[in-house]
Amino acid sequence: MGAGHDHGTGEIQHERPLWWAFGLTTAFLIAEVAGGLITNSLALLSDAAHMATDVIALAVSLFAVRLSRKPADERRTYGYARMEAIGAMINGGLLFVVAAYILWEAIGRFRNPPDVASGGMLVIAAFGLVVNLISMRLLKAGSGTSLNVKGAYLEVWSDMLGSIGVLIGALIIRATGWTIVDPIIAVLIGLWVLPRTWTLLRAAGHMLMQGTPSDIDIDEVRTMMQAHPSVTLVHDLHVWSMGSREVILTGHVVVTDVAVDLDDVRRRLAAALDERFGIEHSTLQMERSREEGDHLHS
Repeated sequence: MGAGHDHGTGEIQHERPLWWAFGLTTAFLIAEVAGGLITNSLALLSDAAHMATDVIALAVSLFAVRLSRKPADERRTYGYARMEAIGAMINGGLLFVVAAYILWEAIGRFRNPPDVASGGMLVIAAFGLVVNLISMRLLKAGSGTSLNVKGAYLEVWSDMLGSIGVLIGALIIRATGWTIVDPIIAVLIGLWVLPRTWTLLRAAGHMLMQGTPSDIDIDEVRTMMQAHPSVTLVHDLHVWSMGSREVILTGHVVVTDVAVDLDDVRRRLAAALDERFGIEHSTLQMERSREEGDHLHS
């Protein structure tokens, strides 16, 4: 039994804020790269690098949203809902690459800190902070329901903290002349982002491996199903998700009562799964008994 089979189409509602965030971030990226080169600030360039991954992340998210509009077909019977997890994997991989580059570059600057134009660094970082805060506001609603949007939101959130770090670094350099602060801030930004990036990658990988969603206890699901008075055994039970919200269940249900209506039991179990666990898409194979081999597929 299945209901609500809009494989990934819930992503569409997040497209407009993604476009706004994409436009703002792209415009500021150009300004920040130019500013980082002019001021010779690694912290500012590291923030620009994160901003570049923001642009790519938002582009991937938009691509995933567009693909989610495509209906299921003969070759992809579940549609394109998995693009959400693939987009999150790409975003996480980009963050790892950027963090590794910044850490490598910072090693050289610790040995020989260059001059940094703290005034320009301060102004550009302030504008960057404003852009990040606006983008975060746009993406906040979707980040709680979509792994795809969550990946983009995490990118922007980390870049917002990066902008704050650059602001602090610029103020310290301006007040003390300690240019060593610049690579220190850059390293701190990278180290702060990495654990959160790993969390995102792990969630996306779990989804791609068809793992059980973290908010569902499969033993609890089995116990609830076997609590039905006509059900004696539930086996070959699988629960996974195509996207952040679309949970799918398949299983075999053994019923020993020869007089019971198998289709009625199936409907009741499907309704209970939807009500208690939010599993709208359930496919149950009903078995009168293993010996009799009387099967009903639904």
